[in-house]
Amino acid sequence: MFDLGHVRSFVAVAEEMHFGRAAARLNLSQSPLSRQIQALEQSLGVTLLERTTRAVRLTPVGRTFLAEAYRVLAAAEGAAQITRRAAQGESGLVRLGFTAASAFRALPRLVAQVRATLPDIDLVLEEMVSEEQMQALNGKRIDFALLRPSPALLSEDGPIATALLLRERLVLAVPSGRPLASARQLGIQALDGQALVTWSPRGGRYFVELLDRLFEAAKVRPRIVQRVNQAHTMLALVGAGLGVALLPESVRSIRMTGVVLRPIRLPASAQPELMLAWHRDNENPCLPTVRDAALGHARSSVAVP
Repeated sequence: MFDLGHVRSFVAVAEEMHFGRAAARLNLSQSPLSRQIQALEQSLGVTLLERTTRAVRLTPVGRTFLAEAYRVLAAAEGAAQITRRAAQGESGLVRLGFTAASAFRALPRLVAQVRATLPDIDLVLEEMVSEEQMQALNGKRIDFALLRPSPALLSEDGPIATALLLRERLVLAVPSGRPLASARQLGIQALDGQALVTWSPRGGRYFVELLDRLFEAAKVRPRIVQRVNQAHTMLALVGAGLGVALLPESVRSIRMTGVVLRPIRLPASAQPELMLAWHRDNENPCLPTVRDAALGHARSSVAVP
């Protein structure tokens, strides 16, 4: 098998057609250069150069090998660049878990930011509920998770690190034609006694606990008529006239017939948060660069006025 250094020496001689000039270009003396060319010819079992006291010429086989030598050197340099970029976290594979609700706003923004700033990083996306994402993070089956905060997630002593990615308002989804759909101002008291479509504890425990705290503090008692896991299902049930629903403002990206989304005055504590989470011991070299790209973009949009 030939040596890449010998191939570079051959290319220098073939381009200069002179051992002296090629040796100077390579910072070698002529004798070592000549030995490298001889070693290359021996390894290939062919004669690449015709040498006389006055000139150096490529043999027909040498001309063929020169074209291949350019390809070999280009491939080697390309492999070196790819390896360096991978070591610097600028190329590679990143696995990202996300909740269905995060796909409305946070996920598209994150993906767009990573693609714009780190085009050589491939993102593999997998939809999971928050509990599944925590298990996948702990098992290092994913590199990042987009999930809602929880006491276990926010533990400073735990293996999972987090950063706030998004904070948003809640909006009230109302069947069109109902009085609440055209009310001038809405507050939490407007929900007292209202039929409410809300989250299932299995898929939306964070929202269940957030709304329970909100209703208890305001002494408001809506009538829960249905619990589901997905925001688009809640909107469909609201459109069918089953009741109203409190949802993150990012659901405005969903167009649902028969549904009006209204702003509602709520305490600041009623703004749902979305976290970017990763395992502290994850050795993927892409993790810091992707994290910085995601959080750098998020800093301008975390606070909701």
